[in-house]
Amino acid sequence: DMGVLRVQAIHTFPVRGEPAVDHAVVQVDESGLHGDRAKKAAVSLIGADSPLTRANLVLDGPTERVEALDGTVVRIGEVLLAVQSTGTSCPGLYAAVGEPGSIRVGDLVEPA
Repeated sequence: DMGVLRVQAIHTFPVRGEPAVDHAVVQVDESGLHGDRAKKAAVSLIGADSPLTRANLVLDGPTERVEALDGTVVRIGEVLLAVQSTGTSCPGLYAAVGEPGSIRVGDLVEPA
């Protein structure tokens, strides 16, 4: 189904400039992914066609489709996210966490 987006990869960036740490499952709370250093947004999302960004959640569709979620609330795994444009030239979306929980690779992105 073209309408379905799933989590393809989960990354945290504990140290500025260091490589990403990959996760199969991660806990997310209001401040973001556990083990991630503080950034402008609690959570960042990107499409699979933009591999060189420092986003936390890579979804299995093009970034254009990810960005189409701008202004909506989605549930990924147990976590409720309010997603919005990055407001910069950076691709993808930023998100605020409405309900904490866990996200795992393969979780669906569902409208909340």
